[in-house]
Amino acid sequence: MGTMILAAGSTKSGSSAFTFIILAVLVGLFYVLIMRPQRNRQRKAMQTQSQVMPGQRVRTTAGMYGTVISGDDKDVVVEIAPGVQVTMLRRAIMEVVSDDSMPSHEDIVTGDADEPGAEAETAAEDETDSHRDEPPRPTTGN
Repeated sequence: MGTMILAAGSTKSGSSAFTFIILAVLVGLFYVLIMRPQRNRQRKAMQTQSQVMPGQRVRTTAGMYGTVISGDDKDVVVEIAPGVQVTMLRRAIMEVVSDDSMPSHEDIVTGDADEPGAEAETAAEDETDSHRDEPPRPTTGN
């Protein structure tokens, strides 16, 4: 009977060592698959943000495209449209883009929107059409 207790005790310590090894492997995988790539992305983003120079075309984390006009260590001034300048944190710059990959205003605007008042007429027609589909509202008697 004493040998059975000894055998059970040695199995218990062996399983705790195995559990520790599995835990260490999982922590190592977590670091290699998640933490390390994230640090590399952060390092690359910080390097890009620190090297931005006036005249470069950039895309911000909000998805706006623009041209850097000026900047200091903390802030940059970005022109997002002709005559529209925005001051933002330097870390809001996501990447420097080439002029080829940045969409122009003409690419985005459709032909119908070029006519003045076309959008207002369409919106007014949509509004009146939506009222036609509604059932009549009941009136309350006073």
